[in-house]
Amino acid sequence: MSKRAQSKYKIDRRLGVNLWGRPKSPLNKREYGPGQHGQRRKKPTDFGTQLMAKQKLKGYYGNIGERQFRRLYQEAVRRRGDTGENLIQLLERRLDAVVYRMKFAPTPFASRQIVNHGHIRVNGRRVNIPSFQVKDGDVIELSAKAKQMALVLEAVVSGERDVPDYLSVDRQALKGTFVRGPAVADVPYPVQMEPSLVVEFYSR
Repeated sequence: MSKRAQSKYKIDRRLGVNLWGRPKSPLNKREYGPGQHGQRRKKPTDFGTQLMAKQKLKGYYGNIGERQFRRLYQEAVRRRGDTGENLIQLLERRLDAVVYRMKFAPTPFASRQIVNHGHIRVNGRRVNIPSFQVKDGDVIELSAKAKQMALVLEAVVSGERDVPDYLSVDRQALKGTFVRGPAVADVPYPVQMEPSLVVEFYSR
């Protein structure tokens, strides 16, 4: 489990994007980086651009640790097909990402906490590992206790996000099915993600 040592919305200002598309983001008020030199404009190098693409992707999925993210990249390389597409699909198959996409949690960080606390069942079995890889056809359901949580109930009815079509969700029963692995174009990112630049970063 990665530990977040700083406020999650500071990531937005550091990267210069509203990473989760939320109205709470400080970037909505101050469109520049943090600190006394935050308003300086510097032209990024190729390495800087690739690093930024990697940090955006890592940050979006709840600030995944570098070792875990590199393992996902290595698995993406090992699989057939486009490495960037494979990487996105592996990230979207993470249990905490699926719970967030199904709108059972307001943020990826809250989603990870719900999984860690044992509130998620996969095919009827309790799973408390956020990085657990969900397979096509797997049924994800909240525990009876989680179904009463205000955090969950507010997230489900929130109009902030839509459930993508590679997932099927029953809002009344608070359960859903992972229908299929998505392509990059299917994933509803609020900002542009560039997995090809992440591949270039690790291929150096």
